[in-house]
Amino acid sequence: MTPRLLAEHDLAPTELDAIEERLNGGNRRLVGRDDDRNLIFALRDENGSAVGVAAGYSWAGIAELELMWVEETCRGLGHGRKLLDAFVSEAAARGARRVWVTTHDFQAPGLYEKAGFERMAEFIGWPEGHSNIVLCMTMGPR
Repeated sequence: MTPRLLAEHDLAPTELDAIEERLNGGNRRLVGRDDDRNLIFALRDENGSAVGVAAGYSWAGIAELELMWVEETCRGLGHGRKLLDAFVSEAAARGARRVWVTTHDFQAPGLYEKAGFERMAEFIGWPEGHSNIVLCMTMGPR
C-alpha cells in the first residue's frame, strides 16, 4: 500500500484523539512511564456553565498547562490565579517537578511570572507583531 497525502482540515475529533493516543502510547513505551493523566480545573457559574478553566496533563514528572481561560466578565477578580494555583498544587501532589506553559505577550505572561514561573524562551513574530512565551515553574524536592 502506498499512503496518499490528503488535506483533512476538518478531521473528526475522535479520529484525531485516536491518533494522539497512538503517539502517546509510543511515548509511554520509550520513556518507560505510563502515569499520564488529565489535569483539569473548571470554574463554574451558578448555572453550571464554565467561566474558567485550567487544563493540561501530568506525565513522567512534569505537567503542562495547555489551556487557561477565564470568561471576560470574570477577569480581574483573581479567578485566573485560583485556577493556576489549583493546577500547580495538583501537579505537585502528583509528583511533577516542573510545570510548563506557553502564552502570548497579549495574554497572561505576567500572571505566570507573578506565580513563580520563569521565562525559558520567547518566539518573536508568533503571531506577527507579537511573541509566544514559554514559561516553567520548578518545584522544590518532595
